[in-house]
Amino acid sequence: MKKVLIIVSNANAIGPNNRRTGNFLPEVAHPYAEFQRANYHVDFASLSGDTPYLDDLESAADPDNLAFLTGKGWVDMRKAVKLETVDVSQYDAIFIPGGLAPLVDMADAPLIKKVVKETYERGVVVGAVCHGSVSLLNVKLSDGSYLVNGKNISSFTTEEEDGYARADVPFDLQTALTKQGAIYHTVDPWQPFSITDGNLVTGQNPASGKGVGEKMVKLLEA
Repeated sequence: MKKVLIIVSNANAIGPNNRRTGNFLPEVAHPYAEFQRANYHVDFASLSGDTPYLDDLESAADPDNLAFLTGKGWVDMRKAVKLETVDVSQYDAIFIPGGLAPLVDMADAPLIKKVVKETYERGVVVGAVCHGSVSLLNVKLSDGSYLVNGKNISSFTTEEEDGYARADVPFDLQTALTKQGAIYHTVDPWQPFSITDGNLVTGQNPASGKGVGEKMVKLLEA
């Protein structure tokens, strides 16, 4: 049985106006549903080990979102363990969902950068969607290069941020990834888009979680 570790944020507020936030429900639930359909074992971890928060509960009527909330997914996510206690080398993939929350605790966290680097260099699957792609930012590989340099990458875009949370975010994610050499790909705002580059899978926005999950499963089954 393949094992996937979902690493979630512990943040629940962002920016000068203390905007409430968390992990965006469909960006957790839709990939989780793909992993479940593939009969993978899924665990949850976070930096602090405290109970994570969810955002976008308005989308709870979506079938995969509802199944997550009323089934094992949300129960397990609330029990997310502290990342530093996890032997990440035992997993076949890691996945980092978005929401604004990861911009708070994952942009510079040394442990996240270490886990992403080591997982990527092991040649197993690394996935992220929307603002979760901030987990790839500032990751340096063993040769000193940025992980995203020369890689085909997506994340929540500048255009999308301008219409969503520009006043609340500490920096623009598309710009930051591009400055570190990412070959950045986008489609129209809020439309589903995901892309694979080697063992790296990224998605643009909340509508892209399912595609990221599907592409991760495809790599894991190859």
